[in-house]
Amino acid sequence: MDELNRAIVERLLRDGRATYQEVGKAVGLSAPAVKRRVDLMLARGEIAGFTVHVTPAAMGWTLEGYVEIFCDGIVAPAVLRRDLSPIPEVVRVATVTGDADAMVHVVAADMAGIERTVERIRSAAHVVKTRTSIVMSRVVDRPEA
Repeated sequence: MDELNRAIVERLLRDGRATYQEVGKAVGLSAPAVKRRVDLMLARGEIAGFTVHVTPAAMGWTLEGYVEIFCDGIVAPAVLRRDLSPIPEVVRVATVTGDADAMVHVVAADMAGIERTVERIRSAAHVVKTRTSIVMSRVVDRPEA
């Protein structure tokens, strides 16, 4: 990705609803030139798509946590995806280095919701142990790139 495309993506990360004209003004291109570049980045898979980001509190999710999961044996990422993606409170799952096999980011309305979510995670056949940390405050929260 060249510097101009990076600048376009950075602008869209700050405001995904910005018009091609607004983006063009910020990066020194015409609106049609920005559209061509965005279309090419979409075609090449450099931009995966556009979505809305909802404030968790707007969904009633005022609590968030991270659940480390420890598995019995080796578990493929596809198995984790299959088992954990149906749980709506699970917002992100990543395999990690260290003692845990994966880190699961969860949100819920209250502590009882976190507990129910962790119990659902524990019910996966390969999970033998979990360790949960509750988020007290977000200190740095950047848009994903």
